[in-house]
Amino acid sequence: MKPAHGGAHTMKVDASTPGLLDTGIDDGAAGGRTRRKTVIAVAVLTLLFAVPVVVGPYPVTTMTRMLAFAVLVLSVDLLTGVTGLPTLGQAAYFGVGAYTAVLVGLHVTPDAIVQTLAGLVTGLVAAAVTGWVAVRARGIVFLMLTLAIGESVHQVADSWSAVGGSNGLAGMPPISLLGGPTLLAAGFVYWWVLAVAVSVFAAVALVARSPYGRTLRGVRDNEPRMRALGYRPALARYGVFCLAGAVAGVGGALWAAQARFISPGDLGFEVAALALLSVVIGGSGSLWGPCLGAALVLLVRDNLSAYVGGHGPLVLGAVFIAVVFLMPRGLAGLTRARRRKEKSS
Repeated sequence: MKPAHGGAHTMKVDASTPGLLDTGIDDGAAGGRTRRKTVIAVAVLTLLFAVPVVVGPYPVTTMTRMLAFAVLVLSVDLLTGVTGLPTLGQAAYFGVGAYTAVLVGLHVTPDAIVQTLAGLVTGLVAAAVTGWVAVRARGIVFLMLTLAIGESVHQVADSWSAVGGSNGLAGMPPISLLGGPTLLAAGFVYWWVLAVAVSVFAAVALVARSPYGRTLRGVRDNEPRMRALGYRPALARYGVFCLAGAVAGVGGALWAAQARFISPGDLGFEVAALALLSVVIGGSGSLWGPCLGAALVLLVRDNLSAYVGGHGPLVLGAVFIAVVFLMPRGLAGLTRARRRKEKSS
């Protein structure tokens, strides 16, 4: 220890300083977790890629819907989990992206890349227009504002004859890629949706782990301190709100690529509530957990419901209650609990 100017002290660190450089155990454990995550990610991607090879067209179509819905849920988790802004409005931008993709497919081109980019841009623009006021609110006020935005967009879609009104838009031609043949087989559409969904997941994960993502979590956890440090919380929230709108728009375009039809029911309150429910069930802020929750929610709503007399919503309600009481951190919380046990042992 050597005194510095002003009475402060600095400490010279060398290899003999105990406890500072002796981190081999922690580094090894971190490396082991990284390798395990990599193996799991590769295994999951391999299984997802192999789905059209081992199952029939109907399960493939179901998985395609799950992937598109999971992209919407990612946008909700980006706001709710990472930023601390629970939302019921992302279905609006999901619908904007889906309507845009169908209109592009009907009147411009069947190219799926163009449709997806168009859905991204319109979702981004819609979020930018509506988000500047919403992000200035917090908690239940923000939730109600996003609900109002979603219901307003739903009402416009339901009454605007230029986009089909309550009948929706039908007749979208099958998608193609880069001027190639149309993708008629369910497996080819699935692989396209899978490729985009994985890319969006990777992009959202990079944002969540970036300095900007840390800023968002800081605003979520202690906004007054972040403001005192010179950050602008409203601007940070507005940026992520626009990003989440773009992600939801991509999800809508993917949904349209599979369904080739869109109606006001696809962007109503039920869809927004199911997306938020998926985040709660999967584990807010974990990204992969809400995607798993999205698959579970759609599986119960669209498949299991027929086997329980059409009472799928009742089953979802029971699942939600069970998660709240038994797994308050969602499905992703199970891995976090196991990790804490490994560290303690």
